[in-house]
Amino acid sequence: MKARLPKGYGRPDPNAMMRQVQKMQDDIRAKQEELEAKEYTGTASGEMVTVTMNGKHEITAVKIKPEAVDPDDIEMLEDLIAAAVNSASAAVDKDSEEEMSKMTGGLNIPGLG
Repeated sequence: MKARLPKGYGRPDPNAMMRQVQKMQDDIRAKQEELEAKEYTGTASGEMVTVTMNGKHEITAVKIKPEAVDPDDIEMLEDLIAAAVNSASAAVDKDSEEEMSKMTGGLNIPGLG
């Protein structure tokens, strides 16, 4: 005697799965747009240099305190700017990774984050 299962039982519904994948793609796309619009700040040497960038890693502002400018030591100012940019960039990457990880349940999906 053969056991009969209700229709669809034990077999995934491909249409439902595609809807779920599409929703996840839409949610990820929306989150990426939200993260790209967000502003992040990086600082160096006690906020002597502050860099602001958006989630696309585009620098939107640079603030330099007058006391950070020493005409005899331009290298220090260059180092402070580089450190502030790197700090802001790290903040963008960290936030993006955390938010995408929440959405994908920790799955490593290429091209995200």
